[in-house]
Amino acid sequence: MNTEAGAELSLSHVLRPEIAADPYPLYHRLRSEDPVRWDAPLNAWVVTRYADVQSALGDARLSAERINLSTEWLPEAMRQTLGPVFRALSRQMLFLDPPDHTRLRGIVNKAFTPRVVEGTRPRIQAIVDDLLDAVQEASRMDVIQDFAYPLPAIVIAEMLGVPPEDRDQFRLWSDDFGALIGRSDLTLDGATRALRGVAAFMDYFRDIVARRRASPRDDLMQALIAAEDRGDALTEEELLANCVLLLAAGHGTTTHLIGNGLLALLRKPDQLRKLRDDPSSIAAAVTEVLRYDSPVQATGRVAAEALPIGARRVGVGEGVILCLGAANRDPEQFADPDRLDIGRRANRPIAFGHGIHFCLGAPLARIEAQMAFATLLRRVPGLRLETDVLEWEPSLSFRGLARLPVAFA
Repeated sequence: MNTEAGAELSLSHVLRPEIAADPYPLYHRLRSEDPVRWDAPLNAWVVTRYADVQSALGDARLSAERINLSTEWLPEAMRQTLGPVFRALSRQMLFLDPPDHTRLRGIVNKAFTPRVVEGTRPRIQAIVDDLLDAVQEASRMDVIQDFAYPLPAIVIAEMLGVPPEDRDQFRLWSDDFGALIGRSDLTLDGATRALRGVAAFMDYFRDIVARRRASPRDDLMQALIAAEDRGDALTEEELLANCVLLLAAGHGTTTHLIGNGLLALLRKPDQLRKLRDDPSSIAAAVTEVLRYDSPVQATGRVAAEALPIGARRVGVGEGVILCLGAANRDPEQFADPDRLDIGRRANRPIAFGHGIHFCLGAPLARIEAQMAFATLLRRVPGLRLETDVLEWEPSLSFRGLARLPVAFA
């Protein structure tokens, strides 16, 4: 496994700018040459075939409890301050197995029922229109900064009952959270800075919770506080950590969905025209851009017991990286997988995961993206890229643009 050829196939190379611009050739090599591969630089198995990834996501032998709670890597002077924050992250739904995962998810699920999510449509449309009103006169915008980020950030902030005007700070803290769970190349200084950012994020929620106890409201935040107050459903640590998760996850991946999806459509003008000519295909188009350039590229597990994956045997305690981005371009599942086709039939990407950890915000993200694309096509004629030189955020787990400058008529 330590050969030069082995190193060339490491998934860690997606952190290189030239690979981040288009990781799919690397994914194709991994999937065709070694679809369940021990990746020495990442100290984990990397799984890239659709069937294997889907099966693994539903396999209870693979645990989501993958955060190493040791704080020995932290400077001794920081362990007392930052150690509890690191441990709190392990209490997020993302990193829990049943029964704790079932308990926490059951509390939050009530805020994402089909009725509640459908009821957000008028407010989402109003936000979309306000954001586009603000850029009409300039006839240009950075899609990420001016549109794709503020839209879901405002929506989830309002659902949680926190001030949407704090969204610039949310983004900085969310970037810190994303770096902790999505980067394998963080230095000690970088990891410490990110952990401090998450600590500040939790302090922000701690202050809001204190104010809410004095002045309750009827929203998701209050439901979480009520569960914590009961004492048997949610601890304070879980309350704060999952507020961080909901706010960060509630806008980050949707930002990337809108940015990646619009870029794909702009680069494939035949598909953009097809969507403009037939707005009723918007739901199918969102499913296809989710498959084509998934905002979540990979997720991790740890083997709680030995098990086979594909032709390999994974040992107890070994890490497993499930590459959703590669699975969604698997030719055994999707015909001509590198082609964007908004009319693709039987299209079932696993961009939102699978099994008990399927993204509970997926229906909301789909609605936000559908309304964003539909309104852009209706209100912003002549939409075009202003540059082909694009910067992708460095991450193993997430795929998204730092900026997406466009102009329009």
